[in-house]
Amino acid sequence: MRPTKPVTRTGRTLLACAASAALATVGLAASPASAVPAKSAAATQVKPGDVCTAADLGTRRPYIKTTEVTPEITHFKGWYVTQGTTGYQSVTTSTQTTISVSVGLNGNVQGSFAVETLGTVGASLGLNVQVNYSSTSSESNTVTWNFSRPGYYGVYKGTKKVTGTYGSLNCNRSQQGDGSWALRWIEGPGSGSFTTYTTLEEGAVRCEDTVPPNSIMAKARSLLDCASPTAKAGHPAGAVAPTAKQTQDRLAQRPAPPAGTSAEQPKATGRAAQAALTCQPGAYRIDVPGKPLNWSAPLLANDGIRLRVSTIFSAHLDNWRLCDVTENNGVLEATLWNWGNGGCATVPANIANQEQAHLTTATCAEDDLQRFYIYRDVPGSAKIGVQNKYTGSMMGHDRYGDGELIRQYSSGRQDGTGTYTLTGV
Repeated sequence: MRPTKPVTRTGRTLLACAASAALATVGLAASPASAVPAKSAAATQVKPGDVCTAADLGTRRPYIKTTEVTPEITHFKGWYVTQGTTGYQSVTTSTQTTISVSVGLNGNVQGSFAVETLGTVGASLGLNVQVNYSSTSSESNTVTWNFSRPGYYGVYKGTKKVTGTYGSLNCNRSQQGDGSWALRWIEGPGSGSFTTYTTLEEGAVRCEDTVPPNSIMAKARSLLDCASPTAKAGHPAGAVAPTAKQTQDRLAQRPAPPAGTSAEQPKATGRAAQAALTCQPGAYRIDVPGKPLNWSAPLLANDGIRLRVSTIFSAHLDNWRLCDVTENNGVLEATLWNWGNGGCATVPANIANQEQAHLTTATCAEDDLQRFYIYRDVPGSAKIGVQNKYTGSMMGHDRYGDGELIRQYSSGRQDGTGTYTLTGV
């Protein structure tokens, strides 16, 4: 049984082997208009221990820990073709299972880090996977097929479901065996699970057909429950009532909430009472390296931290102290207290889930939104990268300009504009 219609750009298959052949496809695609070759993405992948540079201090990169690829049937219908009813027919299938793209515990794909995570998955497996939020439930459930012979068919749409776990890498100083220092990618906070899928395929299969093992077509054939009376009995042309196997599989594969642990969105621990901070004695400016602009706290509560030039009128708004400092594996964690307005740097809670949310100051409290990881260059250099503990995002600015807001970027600023200098004052 072979169809005669051409393959469409949405992934319609013509041959039984197309399901397994998809595994050899190189590339990754959010949609047909935004395909990126997997080979180029693979070339940018980093691993723990790889060398990084000072320009990477304000960035983070995903790395894939585990992956699993399984065939899934998303739409299915048992269909009987009798003598005289062969040829093209349009079959309306039922949704068998729904696959939604997700990264981390929030179930969404927000920000460049999530997109890069899925892109890395596709590159590592050599598969075209969805790298933006989508769901198979949005696909049409109609399959048009050329039935060339009578028989009992399973008409289906299916895909490869790709799941696994990921970690997050940050650039930080690392002491070598000979006592020297170097910048290396280390495992930082932010890990979790992901789900995505390949382009949907559609087709029709009979119990008598020979199909590749562990393929989408084999998965569809198993739903026919070929040993059941339904498969062996004669039927009028058209739809066949679901077998016990089809019903059981449909119920078993209802989507579950995204699983896995994640440090990307830890529970906030804020409280209204002002925290009693223990601050280091020194004060610092957070400068753009080699340039006069630096972080300056807002005078008004509804404003944000901006790049400003320090002058005699800055009123210590450009002076920061590191408070409640801890260190773990060479990474500092601290609250950033501003000398000028007495507030602590924070990402506003109401926009903390947004890419490019701006940084501001608020009444100091025990709150992970006010805690930051500080990644440092090798000794002798004051360059740093800053990451918010709650959101996992790196701090940076969109452009170098007086008054430009400091914002969070889930992957950081890949052009190096997330690297700052901690200058003592």
